[in-house]
Amino acid sequence: MRSEEQARHIAAVSRVTWAGLVINLLLAAGKIVAGAAGNSRAVVADGVHSLSDLVTDVALLVGVHFWTAPADDGHPYGHGKMEMLVTVGIGLLLAAAGVGIGWDAINAFQSGEQTQAKFIAFLAAVASIVSKEALYRWTVREGRRLNSSAVVANAWHHRSDALSSMPAALAVGVAMFLPGWGFVDLVGAIVVAIFILHAAWNICRPALDKLLDRGAPADVTERLYALACSVPGVQSVHRLRTRYQGAGLFVDMHIGVDAEVTVREGHDVADAVEQLLLAEGEGVVEVMVHVDPWQTGENACENPVQGT
Repeated sequence: MRSEEQARHIAAVSRVTWAGLVINLLLAAGKIVAGAAGNSRAVVADGVHSLSDLVTDVALLVGVHFWTAPADDGHPYGHGKMEMLVTVGIGLLLAAAGVGIGWDAINAFQSGEQTQAKFIAFLAAVASIVSKEALYRWTVREGRRLNSSAVVANAWHHRSDALSSMPAALAVGVAMFLPGWGFVDLVGAIVVAIFILHAAWNICRPALDKLLDRGAPADVTERLYALACSVPGVQSVHRLRTRYQGAGLFVDMHIGVDAEVTVREGHDVADAVEQLLLAEGEGVVEVMVHVDPWQTGENACENPVQGT
């Protein structure tokens, strides 16, 4: 990533993340205080969930300076995988919060603990739903615009907070109006934990796929194959492989050219393939093309374009 692009990317990610951090701090404090004052374990648990959002916000603010750094001698392919590591870290922190909340609620349920929830806890849960859903929509839009999986993951962290506040609000409402049903607040905390664990899995899985060098989806590779075959002089394309480095896609392939052309002519064809894939391939940031001699009768592109 060039220095000017890097600076713009860092500034955009930081702006989105700082906004989320401030909102999360206010919500976490508000829900924990309101949950404690309102005798609601579900709302306190929801506040702890918001605190975990603060950790991921800080991870993003620090991590963006690493994964946008240009390639160097020690990291010739760049530092893009750092974004995947941050994304997985966000997911694991979220999972840990979910397990802790669920464990605490189950222990309280087994001990027979029940409390009478108050209106202040209900109000805090409703305020969290509205504010975190708005924050999710803005953050996910910015994350997709920036092509940043870590920002999108953080957006889903906001969405999971909004979703987890729904059963918390419902549980408090039931406990308020039906005093004998105080256990519903604990059930709400367990439901919150399940929501959180589901969100953590959805965050970690795609990032782990990219860390393990899972290839691009079939529609992307088919598009890359078609682009390469459209270059004049390319008779065949084989050993097309892809992998992600952060949000960027690395491509390597073998192309077959007429066995009678010169080395210079074969190189020019390969260079044309590289430039086309960089210009029109989805997310492509680097292309490696190996040139093979092609003989009539070998596997070929469906409609190869003859060189001029």
